[in-house]
Amino acid sequence: MATLGANAPVSPPPTPALHGEITKQEDTTRQEYFSAEKDPRFDGGLNVSNPRLPDSPGITPRSSPTPKPATMFRSEKAREAVPSTPQKPETLPSVVFTEHTKAEPQTKEKTKRKSSGGTEDDHMDSFPRLSKPVELLRSEYDVVVIGSGYGGGVAASRMARTGQSVCVLERGRERWPGEYPVKTADALKDMHISGTLAPGHLKGKMVDGGDPTGMYHLIFGRGQNAVVCNGLGGTSLINANVFMEADTKTLAMKAWPPQIRDNVHELDKYYKKAESVLEPEVYPEDWPKLPKLEMLQKQAEALGYGDRFMKVRQTTRFRDGPNGVGVEMSASELTGQDVTGVNDGSKNSTLVTYIADAWNWGAEMFCECEVRYIQKLPENKGYLVFYAWHGRNRGAFKANLHGDLMWVHAKKAVFLGAGSIASTEILLRSKAMGLEMSTEVGQNMSGNGDLLAFGYNTDEKANAIGRPVPSKSNPVGPCIAGVIDCRENNDNPLDGFVIEEGTVPHALAHVLQFMLDCMPGSVEPNESLQKRTQAAFARYGSRFLGPYFKGGALERTQVYLIMSHDSNQAVLSLKDDKPVLEFLGVARSNHTKYLNGLLAKATQAVGGTLVQNPFFALMGQQVTVHPIGGACMAHDNTGNTGVTNHIGEVFVGDGPETHDGLIVTDAAVIPTALGANPFATITALAERSVEAYAVSKGLTISTERNGIIDLFGEPAHPPLRSLPPSQDSSVLEEHDSMNMASDIVSTAKAMRASGFGFTEVMTGFVHHDPNLKTDERETYELAYRTARSRCESARFFLSVQSFDTATTLAHHQHRSMLTGTFACASIPGSPFMVQRGEFNLFVLNGKAPGTRNLTYDFDMKGIDGRKLHFHGYKVVDSSVALSPRNFWRATTTLYVSISEHVPGMCSDLDDEDAWRQGRVLAKGIMHIQPSDFLSEILTMTPTGSSLLKKALTATSFLTFFTRKSLGLLLAPLARLQYPSQSYSGYINDTPPAEVIPVYASDKVCTRLLVWEPTSYPNDDPSQARNLFMIPGAAVDHQIYALPTIPFNAVNYFTRAGYRVYITVHRIGQLAVAENLHTTYDARLDLLAALEAIRARHGPHPVYTIAHCMGSVAFASGLLDGTIPASYILGVTASQVFMNPVWGPANMAKVLAGPVPMDKLYTSLARSTWFSCSTTPDDTLVQRALNQLLRLYPQSRREMCANAACHRCSLVFGRCWNHANLNEATHRQIDRFFGGVNMRLLNLLMKMGYEGHVMGNAPGYEPLDTPENVERLKGVPFLLFVGRDNAVLSVESTERTYEMLTDAFGDGSEYKRRVVPGYGHLDPWMGRNAWKDVYPFVREEVDRVVRGEAYKFVEPEDKWKRMVEDGTMLY
Repeated sequence: MATLGANAPVSPPPTPALHGEITKQEDTTRQEYFSAEKDPRFDGGLNVSNPRLPDSPGITPRSSPTPKPATMFRSEKAREAVPSTPQKPETLPSVVFTEHTKAEPQTKEKTKRKSSGGTEDDHMDSFPRLSKPVELLRSEYDVVVIGSGYGGGVAASRMARTGQSVCVLERGRERWPGEYPVKTADALKDMHISGTLAPGHLKGKMVDGGDPTGMYHLIFGRGQNAVVCNGLGGTSLINANVFMEADTKTLAMKAWPPQIRDNVHELDKYYKKAESVLEPEVYPEDWPKLPKLEMLQKQAEALGYGDRFMKVRQTTRFRDGPNGVGVEMSASELTGQDVTGVNDGSKNSTLVTYIADAWNWGAEMFCECEVRYIQKLPENKGYLVFYAWHGRNRGAFKANLHGDLMWVHAKKAVFLGAGSIASTEILLRSKAMGLEMSTEVGQNMSGNGDLLAFGYNTDEKANAIGRPVPSKSNPVGPCIAGVIDCRENNDNPLDGFVIEEGTVPHALAHVLQFMLDCMPGSVEPNESLQKRTQAAFARYGSRFLGPYFKGGALERTQVYLIMSHDSNQAVLSLKDDKPVLEFLGVARSNHTKYLNGLLAKATQAVGGTLVQNPFFALMGQQVTVHPIGGACMAHDNTGNTGVTNHIGEVFVGDGPETHDGLIVTDAAVIPTALGANPFATITALAERSVEAYAVSKGLTISTERNGIIDLFGEPAHPPLRSLPPSQDSSVLEEHDSMNMASDIVSTAKAMRASGFGFTEVMTGFVHHDPNLKTDERETYELAYRTARSRCESARFFLSVQSFDTATTLAHHQHRSMLTGTFACASIPGSPFMVQRGEFNLFVLNGKAPGTRNLTYDFDMKGIDGRKLHFHGYKVVDSSVALSPRNFWRATTTLYVSISEHVPGMCSDLDDEDAWRQGRVLAKGIMHIQPSDFLSEILTMTPTGSSLLKKALTATSFLTFFTRKSLGLLLAPLARLQYPSQSYSGYINDTPPAEVIPVYASDKVCTRLLVWEPTSYPNDDPSQARNLFMIPGAAVDHQIYALPTIPFNAVNYFTRAGYRVYITVHRIGQLAVAENLHTTYDARLDLLAALEAIRARHGPHPVYTIAHCMGSVAFASGLLDGTIPASYILGVTASQVFMNPVWGPANMAKVLAGPVPMDKLYTSLARSTWFSCSTTPDDTLVQRALNQLLRLYPQSRREMCANAACHRCSLVFGRCWNHANLNEATHRQIDRFFGGVNMRLLNLLMKMGYEGHVMGNAPGYEPLDTPENVERLKGVPFLLFVGRDNAVLSVESTERTYEMLTDAFGDGSEYKRRVVPGYGHLDPWMGRNAWKDVYPFVREEVDRVVRGEAYKFVEPEDKWKRMVEDGTMLY
């Protein structure tokens, strides 16, 4: 090393890694890692032969494509000027081909943007982003690297170069030069404090505050405190850049393993490897003089150490151009801001070296992931790395953040590079969780003998206060430029130390004056009155005119940094799962006094006051920025004296056995203080450990050199996506989901879209029972009660993220991505990891009208590798109308089904029933607790490239949510839903085989539709039987052949071997219905239809199913003898037969007012026809009626906004329980209803009021006389009615049943059934009628038609398959 001004080169030598030339001084190792036979910048590419590894078939180091053109780290406008396609070498900037461009500190105007700092969103488009959203993290990798500092960066880079899939987990966020805090307020926002605050001999108190992923982490400990950095790049982002090898005497100490202490030059080649990447160099001789550096040289001479003063090698860049791995860098602006993050792009941190190289070779980085512990899997299947994800504001759920951990599977190796304190904490917690290791974990930690002090208000200018904007005339310099190296010539290596000058960053400048003035224990010089007066003026100048006052006390303050040897007796332990740091012998008190004496002497030499750092002056504690140890290398290669062996492998216990693939690569392995800045040694040890692992596994670390890395583009070597030869379905599925998610993220990024996200915690009870199959509320409630009684609690902690809010809100399913965890102890494999799940916000529920669901669908992987599927939905239906309490209950109650995973079940994101493909394993209910909801609100965060975009996306999301919520909450006041012009939801087209015109005796033409059987009993077509079905008034055959449900009545009976005939009579949905026909007239149509059937098939009686007023018309014909009873084999009467009795609401209509409703309507509408359909352009009377019908009295659950539904309810009464219809049926109800004429309505009103079937006006002759009833003798009857029928009273079928049994006595031929949960028409049109109603009707038909002994056998057809695969299970 040269001293200041002596034999220093005019400019540093060119770096061979960038020029294709090798200097004499360069070690061959450098060629090995960053050189090749040809320089790609000269020939346009590399032709590197990488033979397949002999011991690892299938693993081939990947080669680079032709390098991309240089893309400097610059503003958006500047980047746009750089070609985005590969160019010929001669078109690249000349800096790439020539000697490194010599640079000077830049002007204020030139560097204003780079040095300003700021938030991530302010500059999002101006900076690279190497890390990926956690949503894109795969479930397993070959290698997981914890941390991204020197140890983690080395492991990530080297393992990626072997062709392994690599995942890097970093606790902090990704930030690039230009984004680091500058102002005090910004720095405080990025501060995290933790540990035990224990001044002096006080007991102390555990503290934890600030941003847990903040860049600056202050860890309080007993006796000494530590400062570390969180961020992609680790502490290299804020260190002082000093590259200083450990001295040989320190390496020869007994604390080191024999492989190192017996060969003190063992690390030399690894230091060279580190140099080839980090490129340390001294401060250039031809650059501006630095007052603080010159002052340190003067102080060295005053101490008698002039020969030990030198410029220190550092990883600060003093020239523009690409660094050793191909990342474009800028020359230092000498702002002195290193310790808060230098914003000029000159620091060769791991972010722009090892991490950038790892990214370029396919490693995947994920930030805001705090690793908690590691679990070893049996049978050498690797490790599970559990981490707390702080992203998406998940920290708002403090109780869940560290409890509901996520994890990633490391199939081969885990490298711990999180820093000595964090790595040791992880190992301690892993040990507590069952991972066997040495009892020495957490022992023998050290603060590296760090001391911090100030030479305050000296006689000379020091200029050691960092500046937010560079000053060409008054540069501060790098944080450290010079050192007094006193490590040699000591008999005892523990007496070695270094003294370095330093800087105070701008963020602390305004509070520094107060601290230095007030600190106790200062050592003041013995000066004259004149000198003391000048010092006082300097102090007041800085105090009132600011820290940059020329000639002020702060401008003349020197900063001292000492690294020495302490006693290595610090201990890290866990208390209540929190780390407690105790330094029991901080710095060997006698040695500390000696060092402080030297500082006092050095300060007096320049006329200043020695002031200790605030921690020491106020609390009696030192502060270290170099914590080391905690997982120390054993000096005898057993767990009895250390935690790791000589290459960082963690011991299984106290013996020599190690955990295969569990390796510590950071300062935690260093067994003693180094007495120097440690990162060079950390890096060298990491290079050594990773190389040893690669050799042991037969891996080859590629030596192929990078081209110029385009950090805004794609890696030259995309992340490893190779699939195993078995083409395992789970791997393929993850591959597909990753591609889909990547497309979503990349598309949003390319469009510069704004997003929105939030995090949610739900808790409840889920019962593990494969017999709970039905998707009904009662089933979920039963499972919930059972699980609660058995303490089978469940919880999920999920983050919902939309990467493009506009697309999410425009899509019909309003889809977002889910990431997090689900836990339920009763389900084997719990807890489960959730990745790339699907959340749908207020998606239209096609199975229930007027209902919106919030759905959660995701595959989840358990810690045992088992994959299950989670399906949950919140139901927001009409029951929430005008009830905030019900709305809260609906939006916070989740109905959960856990099913087996079926490969490919989630391939179609639009398939709402995909979850039914797997066998159901568990069901239950989960809720959002009020306290968790408040936390959820705090997590709602928009994303965007500017404040305006974030505000707009937040507004659009909240507007959508509010609009949908109010639309349901205020449903009665919502905009009316008029009939649609387009068809939708017609999923079951059931056309008749034939349509037969039928003429009644009065020449009225109606229709008879025929459907042939689709299956036959015993596959014998001769076993086909005829079945006659009669629809009610205002409807037609579609109530039985409904196209909007997957399994209608015609499907059901034709597959049971019946030829189905359905009449569409004159009071049905025909044009002739407007001609004032009644039920009594319609009996003629039924007779004509029966005669048509008999004409085809002979004089055999036919079983008949009749509904509502079709049944009344049928009763009229049978009772008055128009229809011979001999034509009929049996009857199933739906809702009514010969005794219509109105329900309460309809009876009220009959009795209300002096004018009957039919006459009132005729006079107002001037029409005798009431249509169930309507349009927005209808007559004024009809439009007014539509609005008035909003107020039609209904229970909350039956409210809707469908105008046609309202009109049906007015004239007939509510015809269904809305919950039994699906959305397509309800939305198009006008297509299935015609209308009613006033003459028919008059007769219906009178019959329903009187309670029996009648003839036409004016006589209204009763038809249910005993004589007429006698005609029904011998005809079996099944009478059924929906218990919730709002049209007719259940008394209607009860009266008929009693009349029949009273008249004929044989109760076995007369049956009556009340169907719970059903209304009037939904027993035929309901989505679940196929399983709730059709079967008992068919059983009766089979009994009568085929005999008591007949047993129906399900045919092997699509309907059976639909039932079995869950498609039919609504």
